[in-house]
Amino acid sequence: MRSIAIIPARSGSKGLPDKNIKPLNGKPLLAYSIEAALASGMFDTVHVSTDSERYAGIARQYGADEPFLRSAETSSDTASSEDAIREVLRRYEEMGQLFDAFMLLQPTSPLRTADDIRAAFGVMEEKQAESVISVCEMEHSPLWCNTLPPDGSMRAFIRADGNKRRQELETYYRMNGAIYLVKTEHFLRTGSLYGDGCYAYIMSTERSVDIDSPTDFLFAECLLNAQRGCR
Repeated sequence: MRSIAIIPARSGSKGLPDKNIKPLNGKPLLAYSIEAALASGMFDTVHVSTDSERYAGIARQYGADEPFLRSAETSSDTASSEDAIREVLRRYEEMGQLFDAFMLLQPTSPLRTADDIRAAFGVMEEKQAESVISVCEMEHSPLWCNTLPPDGSMRAFIRADGNKRRQELETYYRMNGAIYLVKTEHFLRTGSLYGDGCYAYIMSTERSVDIDSPTDFLFAECLLNAQRGCR
């Protein structure tokens, strides 16, 4: 099965400028996803989808294939990840390269490993899945979450099914944004990363950090340093 890793890294981040190339332990953030993809050995091509020649140059330094930049249409604030994926698949097809599957690897998940990538492909093969999405266990049960009225009253905050000890609650999972593995035919036919035939790959919470703020960077650095100290 021919596969491509697509790492979306446009340069227009407003919340944290240049987030995708911000140094994390001395290395650009997007480099972690490139290195994990290459180390997995699962891809024929690893491509960083970016509108910036500067970003593309950094991606090339770490081994990514960068034959074109993302268009203005797919780099806007209103463009979706699906739009960027379609463009990448189309541009490679124009160069004579077709892929049976792609994996969207967001650079904001730098603790995702090559083993995680290989394991997701294993789930796809085992389940004969159309797509595999990574999830992790939730830190807190959603049964302990609710909205608040204007006066802040918690009279009806805890639902009846949430009035249990933590050990008695069911395990809930959330998508962690680290891995989206999808068969190309399914995506082009449905326009979706999900749908029938979608299965979960369960990742540890320690590798499920999703960087969106300076605090997230500090947390990821602490985890990376802790991991190195354990080796």
